[in-house]
Amino acid sequence: MTVLPDGLPLADEFPDVTRDQWRHLVEGVLRKSGTSDAVGEQAEAALATALEDGISVRPLYTAEDAPQDAGLPGFAPFVRGGRPEGSTVSGWDVRQRHAHPDPARTNQAVLTDLENGVSSVWLAVGEDGVPVDALPQALNGVYLDLAPVVLDAGADFEAAARALLRLYGEREVPSHAALGNLGADPLGLAARTGRDEDLPGQLAATAGLAALSHRDYPGVRALTVDGLPYHEAGGSAAQELGCSLAAGVAYLRTLTDAGLSAEAACGELEFRYAATADQFLTIAKLRAARRLWARVAQVCGAAPEAGAQRQHAVTSPVMMTRRDPWVNMLRTTVASLAAGVGGADAVTVLPFDSALGRPDDFALRVARNTSTILLEESQLARVIDPGGGSWYIERLTDDVARAGWAWFQEIERAGGLAAALASGLVRDRLADTWARRSRDLARRKEPITGVSEFPNLAEQPVERETAPAPPGGGLPRVRRDEAYEALRARSDAHQAAEGIRPRVFLAALGPAAAHTARATFAANLFQAGGIEAVTATGETVTVTAGTVADAFAASGARVACLCSSDTLYAEEATGVAERLKAAGALQVYLAGRPGDRQDEYEQAGVDGFVFAGCNAVEVLSSALDTMGVA
Repeated sequence: MTVLPDGLPLADEFPDVTRDQWRHLVEGVLRKSGTSDAVGEQAEAALATALEDGISVRPLYTAEDAPQDAGLPGFAPFVRGGRPEGSTVSGWDVRQRHAHPDPARTNQAVLTDLENGVSSVWLAVGEDGVPVDALPQALNGVYLDLAPVVLDAGADFEAAARALLRLYGEREVPSHAALGNLGADPLGLAARTGRDEDLPGQLAATAGLAALSHRDYPGVRALTVDGLPYHEAGGSAAQELGCSLAAGVAYLRTLTDAGLSAEAACGELEFRYAATADQFLTIAKLRAARRLWARVAQVCGAAPEAGAQRQHAVTSPVMMTRRDPWVNMLRTTVASLAAGVGGADAVTVLPFDSALGRPDDFALRVARNTSTILLEESQLARVIDPGGGSWYIERLTDDVARAGWAWFQEIERAGGLAAALASGLVRDRLADTWARRSRDLARRKEPITGVSEFPNLAEQPVERETAPAPPGGGLPRVRRDEAYEALRARSDAHQAAEGIRPRVFLAALGPAAAHTARATFAANLFQAGGIEAVTATGETVTVTAGTVADAFAASGARVACLCSSDTLYAEEATGVAERLKAAGALQVYLAGRPGDRQDEYEQAGVDGFVFAGCNAVEVLSSALDTMGVA
C-alpha cells in the first residue's frame, strides 16, 4: 500500500480494471436477468438511457469520454462559469418574482423579501402586474442602487423601462450606481402571443433603450433573452438553447445595426433559462449555454470577455403540479441546486403553490429560503463549478451543446427566429417533442410523484387567490400533470355530484403473497385517475369464483380488476372474470401482462390489462367513460 505524505492511503493494491472486464460482468447480469444476450459494446449500450434530442446517457464514463478542454472559470468559452470566482464571494443573486397588481401589496411583499435574504426583484409590470404609473409605489423604500430591479412588462416594456429610469432620477440614484434589467424581449413576446405585427417597431424601441442604457446606466441591461416560452411549450433542453441563441443573435443584429459595438450589444443581454428537477441535465444545459454564446460572440468579432453570458435560472413551471403541491418544494429545491451548480448568476425559485394561483406569504417565504439554505447552510457556492471534471457532466454538456447548436442553425437557415415563429417551424418542432414526452408521461415512464405515482385521494385541495391567465395566442403552455389533472377533475366533479368517488373493485385472488404486489400496483394506477380502489370486506380481502359476486356488489364499484400471480391467474382468472361480468361489472381488468393467454382471458370477460408501461391515461379515461363519469 502506498501512503501519501499527509497519511492518506491509496488503494494501489487493487489491480487496474479495464472497460472490457466491466462489460464482461455486465453481460453476465443481463443474461441472468433475461434482459439481453448482448455482448461487448452492445451489452454496455443495453444499459444506456435515451434522452431527448438524440442524446444518450451511458452507464459508465471514463477519461476516454471526456470532450474538449472546458477551459477555466471566468475565461472563454466560459463552460465553467462566467466569473473566475464563481459564486464564492456573495453567492448567486436570489431573485424573487412579484406579479400582484395591487402596488401596496406588492411593495409590502418586496420589502419583506429584501429584508429576508432576497437580493433582487423580478417585477411584473403593465397588463400582467403592477400598473406602469404605480411603479414608484410598488418600489417605495427599495434602495435601487443596492437591489437590482428586473422588469417583465410584456408589450408595455418601453413605458415600464422609461418609468424605471425616471425613478432612478427621482430617487437621486447616480446613473452609474443604478442596477437592474429593463426586460425588453420583443421576440419572447411574439412567441408568447403570436403577434408580430409590431415587431419592427418594438425592435427599434429596444435598440433605443439599449443605446441609452449603454451610454448612461452601465449597471443596467436593456434586454432579456427569455428561453421560458420555448421550455413551457414543451421544448427540450437543446431546443430551449437553440431558440435562445437565435433570439440573442437577432438582438445582436438589431443593436449593432443601431450603432452599438458587438461588445456593447453583448453587454445589454441577460439570458433566462428553466431549471428542472432533472439536475444533471440542468447543470449541463447552463454550461452548454455559456459555451454556445461564447462561440456566437467570437464569430461576431467581440472581445473574448464579452462572450460571458449572464444567466437567470427559473425553476420550471412545467414541472409544478396542482395536486399534492407540497412536493413542488422538493422539485424546486433540486432545480435550484442544479442552477447553482450549473453556474447561474441569478436564481428564482417559484413558490410551490404557483400553479394554483397567487402564492401566499408562506409559499414566498419557503421559496426565498430555499436558496438561503443552499447558500448558507449547504455551503453550495463555496465551490467553483462543482460539476467540472465529472466525465458524465462534461460529456452531457458537450452533447447538449451540439444538439442546441444544430437546432439554432436550422432556425437561422429558416430566416431567423421571427421567421421560424411565423412559419410554425418552432411550434411544430416543440409540439413533436411534447407529444413524445406526453407518451412517456401517460405510460408513467416519467413518473410524477403525488400525481401519476402515489396520489393521495383523501388530501384536501389547496386553495389560493385566483391569478389572471397569462398572455396567450402564441406558443402553448404545457404542464407535466395536465393529462392526470383532467382525469382527477372528472373524479372531483363526480364526487361533488354523487358524494363518492368512482370506484374500482380489486379482486384479490389467493394469499397475500400472491396478490399484494399487483393489488398495490393497480390501486396506485387507478388512484392516479381519481378512481378509489376498494377490496372485499371482512376478515380477508381474498375472493374466489364463489365469493366474488357478493364482494363486488358490496363494494359499490362498477368496474373491477383481478390481482394475483400468473400461476393463480391460469387457475382462477377466467372463472372469476365470468362471475364479475355476471354480477354487473361494466369492465374487468387484469393486473399483469396477459402473455399467450390473452385470448382466453378476453373470452372470459377481461376487457383490458394494466401493467408497468401500459398507457395509464388511456386506461383511466376508458374506465371513467365506462362508469359514466363526465
